[in-house]
Amino acid sequence: MPRPDTVALVTTIISIVLILNPLFNSQTNNFHLLAKNAVKMAFFISLVPLFLFLSDDNAASSANTAWFGLGAFNLSFTTQFDLYALLFLPVAFLVTWSILEFSTWYMQTDPNIDQFFKYLLIFLLAMITLVCSGNLLLLFLGWEGVGIMSFLLIGWYNARSDAATAALQAVLYNRTGDIGFLLAFCWLMMNAQSVDLPYILSMFPSTLLLIGFITAAASKSAQFGFHPWLASAMEGPTPVSALLHSSTMVVAGIFLLIRIHPLLSQNPLALTICLCLGAISTFFAATYALVQNDIKKIIAYSTSSQLGLMMVAIGLNLPYLAFFHICTHAFFKAMLFLCSGLIIHSINDEQDIRKMGGLQRALPVTTTCLSIGSFALMGIPFLAGFYSKDAIIEAASTSYVNSMALLLTLVATAFTAVYSMRLIYFASMVQPRVNPTLLCDENDSRVLNPLMRLALGSILAGLLIFKTTLPNYPLVHTMPMYMKLTALIVTVTAFAVAYDLTKVFWTIIPKDSVLSKEYDPTFYNQVMHRTITVVTLNSAWQLISHVLESILLKKIGPSFVELMQMTPIKVVRVTQTARIKTYLSVLFVTLLFVILILKLVGS
Repeated sequence: MPRPDTVALVTTIISIVLILNPLFNSQTNNFHLLAKNAVKMAFFISLVPLFLFLSDDNAASSANTAWFGLGAFNLSFTTQFDLYALLFLPVAFLVTWSILEFSTWYMQTDPNIDQFFKYLLIFLLAMITLVCSGNLLLLFLGWEGVGIMSFLLIGWYNARSDAATAALQAVLYNRTGDIGFLLAFCWLMMNAQSVDLPYILSMFPSTLLLIGFITAAASKSAQFGFHPWLASAMEGPTPVSALLHSSTMVVAGIFLLIRIHPLLSQNPLALTICLCLGAISTFFAATYALVQNDIKKIIAYSTSSQLGLMMVAIGLNLPYLAFFHICTHAFFKAMLFLCSGLIIHSINDEQDIRKMGGLQRALPVTTTCLSIGSFALMGIPFLAGFYSKDAIIEAASTSYVNSMALLLTLVATAFTAVYSMRLIYFASMVQPRVNPTLLCDENDSRVLNPLMRLALGSILAGLLIFKTTLPNYPLVHTMPMYMKLTALIVTVTAFAVAYDLTKVFWTIIPKDSVLSKEYDPTFYNQVMHRTITVVTLNSAWQLISHVLESILLKKIGPSFVELMQMTPIKVVRVTQTARIKTYLSVLFVTLLFVILILKLVGS
């Protein structure tokens, strides 16, 4: 039987070659079909090392390729195949395969569909690089790769100012996080002999190093303070939103923290920062999702909320639960975005959920998948989200954690049920609220097959991954029944309250719509962006004014002229003694010099 590490390396190389093959043969007429089939084959190939890995009692492997040396500091490309890498790759390939197949229908009228598929393949390759990296150098290449490709894909419709602005906003927010990553990288270059992950994880955890990593992860995974770019990214095509939010860029930050969790576990301050940041993020984003009317932005803010829950799991020192939620979340979040894209296309590009309704008869499969995805997001028992989300909340309620962080997490869980119920209600229930004529339907295999695969994953993935992500010797929890059922009770109660709200408030047109504008949830953008801009410009002006006044004007301007004139003035002042003898002596000396000069000139 071949060694699992050798099989993992070989199959990963084969998968990368399969994905690269369409990129080098991009002149063919059916390039987008080649790209979809390449990712499909990569998915089936990636299952082989996973099964071998699980049968070999979770052995880990790595491969090292030297790049160049800087004296004692050797930089190399190191890959690492462990449970996280080998389990994440099939999930990423399956989700990407479904999104690419959906894109062949969604983008069929776009003249640049081949270019679009090239960007998606490169995006996937960058994520594979990040996941399989064994040191920070290769991880940083994948990190920057997903950032660059997200810029190109979010700004796909760059002729629209909103799309171009959203792409630039995503880059600027992520640059802030890259500063933290580079800070950590430079610190390691100064204080360590290697940037390989096994060496780094054996070091004493420096608080500065961990803060750099947390800052990088917070910006990439859209935590509180860095979250506005995630909702703005909805300006890109729906398949981009599905891939971006499910299994690629936004989970890269959480994946980085999972990789370095042995360092985090030794630093209580870093764990506390992760816990509180995640709790605030999940609550804040869930609050945003409650008041949104754009279907894609509701799902986008739900992504930010779930990323906050993953950060809470990191703060609880349970990285495998965060990874578990990454894998289950990928299925139902991709499905929710694909369902929303199909609904938007069907009703003449309308994204306001208040103008939908009655779609359960016109688009039965789509609305069913939308409901399954929403229920999985809420954590309804025995769907994918239940296994991971419930485990995180149970762990939080049985740990010695910040009670405010636990309260915010539970409130965010309740809000998740409310906005999920709102999404289901407005999209598929009651009567149509717009012209019931649909521009397209779902009777296309390119639409139904991806939705069916993702729906199956949303139902079964939690149970399947549950057997593999937990450690071999998990802690045995004993807890009261009410604590065990906390998450479920909160979810069911919030769902019942939300259903009651549908009959009381959601179907009634407000009498005074002016007051609702005072509670604009996008205030963060205006407040923060205006504050940062004003402070930056004022600081720059004060700095430049100080430079001009203190240095240029004083050293070169009036002060310099004054200094230059003082020497001749002092010389002249010495001669002004008010003595006749001095004046006559100067006169005779001057006459003598004049006579001598005249004699010399005359001769």
